[in-house]
Amino acid sequence: MQTLTLLRPDDMHLHLRDGDTLRHVLPHTARQMGRAVIMPNLKPPVISVADALAYRERILAALPAGSRFQPLMTLYLTDHATPALVREAKAAGIVAFKLYPAGATTNSDSGVTDLFKLLPVLEEIAAQDMRFLVHGEVTDPAIDIFDREAAFIERILLPVLDKVPCLKTVFEHITTAEAARLVCQSGDNIAASVTPQHLLLNRNDLLVGGVHPHHYCLPVLKRESHRQALLEAVSGAQAHKFFLGTDSAPHPQHAKENACGCAGMFSAATAIELYAEAFEQIGALDKLEAFASKNGARFYGLPENTDTITLVKQAQTVPNSFPIGNGGNLVPMRAGGSVAWTMQS
Repeated sequence: MQTLTLLRPDDMHLHLRDGDTLRHVLPHTARQMGRAVIMPNLKPPVISVADALAYRERILAALPAGSRFQPLMTLYLTDHATPALVREAKAAGIVAFKLYPAGATTNSDSGVTDLFKLLPVLEEIAAQDMRFLVHGEVTDPAIDIFDREAAFIERILLPVLDKVPCLKTVFEHITTAEAARLVCQSGDNIAASVTPQHLLLNRNDLLVGGVHPHHYCLPVLKRESHRQALLEAVSGAQAHKFFLGTDSAPHPQHAKENACGCAGMFSAATAIELYAEAFEQIGALDKLEAFASKNGARFYGLPENTDTITLVKQAQTVPNSFPIGNGGNLVPMRAGGSVAWTMQS
């Protein structure tokens, strides 16, 4: 039987929510990952240092007994952020600020309306050696939803990086050839996280044969040519600039399966196995450990994890759903299907 042993990976982009949902979904990530960068788009959002520290305590309290998982906390960037807040956050051990353009995705109503007005804040993020995480889509209704990532690069990201050239930026959950090319051609202060769905699925998986609500995420799935560009990026000459970030997002089944279903895919239960599938498809399993366990830690200035996990080439069936408390369920990526790899307990 084929086996693959890796340094324990980190998830550099994770949604845990709060309350019962947090308590139900956190063990999936803690079983596989050593650390995770925790997204701050709660209701209300995590905008202050006190918010982040309190949320961290709730996460630690929800961990299974004996777990060594470490949450890495972030703050939700708003129009009211200040350089003083950045300095306070750095002193408290918060690793990053997250940009949600207002209205771009789930719980982004409090997001930034004009990033250029926050240049002093971005300069302080750079000065404090923190990370700037971007949901890279414009929200202009005149721009086609499939073009919003590319438009963000031209309208916002490149002009901002020109003004703050040392800003250590993570282009989150990239979905396009344009984004992959930008990261590859930029300096080492620019990196990107990549999700399992954007390595394994394209927009046919969302739209062919009817709309598949559990494949709806933002940024939305793109053409097959973009998926191929991402696979080439994570395994190519500049692969050190790309790392694992699931964007695993737990939403109740009823919130996905309705007339206005919410965006997000839950992949945490089989995350590393899904990535193994993607890398195996292109004959690059030898590149998986760097992507999953080394590149993200290096970009964030963290030591690599010292323990390991082992995957075996043994198919497993993904449950149709998982409980999230209060009688609710969430439907995971690949629900009812199989994944070709299994992580040993």
